[in-house]
Amino acid sequence: GSRSQPQPGVLPIAQIEAQAAAKADEAAVMAAFAAVGPDTIAKFLFTSGSVGTPKAVINTQRMMCSNQLAKELVWPFLRSNRPVVCEWLPWSHTFGGNHDFNMVLRWGGSFYIDDGKPTPALIEKTLRNLREVSPTIYFSVPRAYDMLVPHLRQDAALRERFFRRLQVIMYAGAALPQHLWNELEALSEASVGARIPMVSSWGSTETAPLATDCHFQAVRAGVIGVPVPGTELKLVPSHGKLEVRVRGPNVFTGYWKQPELTAKSFDDEGYYLIGDAVEFVDAAHPERGLLYDGRVGEDFKLLTGTWVHVGSVRVAGIDAMSPIAQDIVVTGHDRDEIGFLIFPNLPECRRLCPHLAPDADIIDLLLNPAIRSRVAQGMAAMIKKGGGSSTHPTRAILMAEPPSVEAGEITDKGYINQRAVLTRRADLVEFLYADVLDKTVITVHPAA
Repeated sequence: GSRSQPQPGVLPIAQIEAQAAAKADEAAVMAAFAAVGPDTIAKFLFTSGSVGTPKAVINTQRMMCSNQLAKELVWPFLRSNRPVVCEWLPWSHTFGGNHDFNMVLRWGGSFYIDDGKPTPALIEKTLRNLREVSPTIYFSVPRAYDMLVPHLRQDAALRERFFRRLQVIMYAGAALPQHLWNELEALSEASVGARIPMVSSWGSTETAPLATDCHFQAVRAGVIGVPVPGTELKLVPSHGKLEVRVRGPNVFTGYWKQPELTAKSFDDEGYYLIGDAVEFVDAAHPERGLLYDGRVGEDFKLLTGTWVHVGSVRVAGIDAMSPIAQDIVVTGHDRDEIGFLIFPNLPECRRLCPHLAPDADIIDLLLNPAIRSRVAQGMAAMIKKGGGSSTHPTRAILMAEPPSVEAGEITDKGYINQRAVLTRRADLVEFLYADVLDKTVITVHPAA
C-alpha cells in the first residue's frame, strides 16, 4: 500500500540522516569513540531508594558490557532468536534501562515501549499493547503479573497473543508468589501446549544489574539461580540468615562524589555489601541455586527475641491468602505477635463477591464475609504449618488505600518498601494492636 504519512511530532529517519550528514565530522566522532574504554562512565543511575535516600551509582562501560556477555553465556538462544520485547519498565532503572534495553540493542531486536503500567489506572493500556505485540521474552515484576493473570485467564484473544511466540517469562524485583507461578504455567500450557519457562535473576543498580541468573527450570518460584560467569558471591551468616556479598566486573566503582559512603559499601576483600539475604534451595546441591530471602534490614525481633524473616513470611502470606493479597507488610516490631497490613487485589476480591454490585464501595467490599473468611482461612493455614509465632500472623487488616509511589511505599521495581509503609501508616499498626479490637481487624489465634 501507500507509505504511511508521518505523524505530527515524528521525525523520519531520512530527515535525521540528512541533518547529521550536513554537520558530520567523522574524525571527531571516531576520536571520541576511540577514547571510550572499559572504565569510561557510561551513565549515572540513581538507586530507587528502597533503603535510604537515592544515590548516584557510577555505571561504567565494563559493567554494562560484562552484563550482556554474561547474559549471552547463560541465554545462548539469544544468538539465534532476536528478542522482541514489549515492556513498561522505566529506563531510569537498571532492570529496564540496562538489562532489557541493552539486550535488545546488543542483539538488534525489537523494543516496543508499553505506555501502560501495573496500576489500576494504566493496566488497560498494557493489555491493549499486548494484544498488538507478541513478545518473545516478557520482563516484569511480580506485582504486574498479579494484575495481568486475571486478564489472561478471562480473555482468550489476549492469552493467544501473549503466549504465541513467548520463549521465556522473567520476573525480578521481588519473589514471585507460588500461586502466580502455577497459574502462568497452566495458562501457557493451555495456550500453546507447553509450559513457558519461568525464570528469574537477581542484582541491583550497583551490579549493573545482573549478578545471579536462574537459567534452568527451577523447582519453584523465588529461585534466583546461580552467579553469572565472572561474578563471585560470598555468603556470610548474619542474624540467622545468609547475607550475600558480590564481586565482579559488573560491580560498580562507587557512588558519585560520595567517597565515605562508597568505602562503607565494600568489605575488606572488595565485595559489595548489597544487603540482601539468600538461602540454598538444597545445601547438598548448590547448583540447584539460591532462594531470595529478603533484605537483611527488613527483619525484626518479636518481644520473645525471635527473629521474623519478613521476606519469607510475606511471600507465604500472599500464597496462603491467594488471590486476595496483592502484597503484605509485616508488623510486630517489639510486640508479641505478627500482624499483616494487606494490600488487596480488588478485581479478584470483586470476583469472589458476585452478589455485590460491581461498583460497590471498597469498604463494603473489604468487609464482605467472603473476603474476610478467605483471609482468616489463610492465617489458619499458616498456623497449621507450625513453626511458631515468628512464622504466622494472628491479626490482619485489609487496606482500602493502595500503596503510594510518591510516598516511597512502592519502589519503581514494584517492590513494597516495608519500612516506608510502617512509618506512613503507623496509626494503622497501633489500631491493629489495640486492646479492644475494631470489627475491621481479622484475628486467628493458635489453639491453646
